[in-house]
Amino acid sequence: MKEIDRIGDQLGRAFAGDPWYGPSVEDVLRDLKPRQAAHRPLPQAHTIWEIALHMTSWNREVLRRLKTGVSRDPEDGDWPAQPAATEENWLQTVEALRESFADLLAATWKFPAERLDEVLGDERDRPLGSGVSFYVLLHGIVQHNVAHTAQMSLLKKAAAPK
Repeated sequence: MKEIDRIGDQLGRAFAGDPWYGPSVEDVLRDLKPRQAAHRPLPQAHTIWEIALHMTSWNREVLRRLKTGVSRDPEDGDWPAQPAATEENWLQTVEALRESFADLLAATWKFPAERLDEVLGDERDRPLGSGVSFYVLLHGIVQHNVAHTAQMSLLKKAAAPK
């Protein structure tokens, strides 16, 4: 198996597969109601909804970087604003997240393995995620999504009906 295939496998497992560490994104989102997704049990913490928007934003940005080789801030912002907590808005958010994963995964499978060592940008900028290779970028988005999935999983437990 090529390294690019391994990375794609990990991205797919994190989103909707059977990851070793625990629940996938789809597992966490299953049966989640808008009220739960918008629940903020910790005043300074993000909601599940905000995290879903953030993950979508960064999945789209990494997809754009794969296509252009240029690092910049996500088009929708780092932490897009959470809309009103309606069923329709929640379904749109979940669908956008699913699409962002599907698009990123498809691009990952097609990405030329010989380009994995190419570096995006000249200088390392940690908040922007530039100055790293495509290899690090792709592993980074997997790690990013796993970390946020863990946060959503805990927030879901805190928002569970009593």
